[in-house]
Amino acid sequence: MSEQTVSKKKISEVNGRLLAIGVSEADLQEDFIKGSGKGGQKINKTNSCVQLTFLKTGLVVRCQKTRSREDNRFFARRILLERLEQAMLGKKSDENRQRHKIRTQKKRRSRKAKAKMLEQKKHRADIKQLRKKPADCD
Repeated sequence: MSEQTVSKKKISEVNGRLLAIGVSEADLQEDFIKGSGKGGQKINKTNSCVQLTFLKTGLVVRCQKTRSREDNRFFARRILLERLEQAMLGKKSDENRQRHKIRTQKKRRSRKAKAKMLEQKKHRADIKQLRKKPADCD
């Protein structure tokens, strides 16, 4: 059996945060289902995908990040925690903010924005060109 990649400290931290917002293990229904997608036969034959249901609200979270069931249990709880904190406390978690920031940085510019940026660059280049001395003025 492979070694667990998530530390026990992280697991206890997530469990502590869940308890802090009032979620106990009795409130969670945990199911293990067969995965889907990339990964070949192994992912399709084993029940490594974790489905967590928060019974009080009916919120369902599925996680299939890794082939390890234990790791997926941790990641599913962390995702559930983030969603519950966002719903209860009305704040975006730091991870969601970071994810949004990266998404906006990678987002492709619209044609209008790209044309405007290129026009500004051309304008700056023209200004710099005016500063140069002409070659025949020696």
